[in-house]
Amino acid sequence: MSNENTSWENISEDVSEVTDKIKSKIKDEDLVGDLKDSLKSTIDNTSKLFESLNKLIDSTIKDEDIKNETKEIIKKINEEVSESIKETSSKIFNFKESNSSYEEE
Repeated sequence: MSNENTSWENISEDVSEVTDKIKSKIKDEDLVGDLKDSLKSTIDNTSKLFESLNKLIDSTIKDEDIKNETKEIIKKINEEVSESIKETSSKIFNFKESNSSYEEE
């Protein structure tokens, strides 16, 4: 009878461990989903900000040379921000994927 109880305790512990891993995985997936949504929102807001800035430049700066130079600077800043976002999101999601495959092994 003692062996049966020990077996059932071991099975119960194993089930508990698996349940905890499943809950952790679901929580991680929710966090990644939230992170993706947040990143998308940040990208959308940044895009709108640059669009507004360009409209503001068009409506306030009368000198064409200054307007074009200012727009060129804004374009370069936008490109830098876009590249930074791409690199950061790539690093974040590659890190998550590598952790997931490590956990599965």
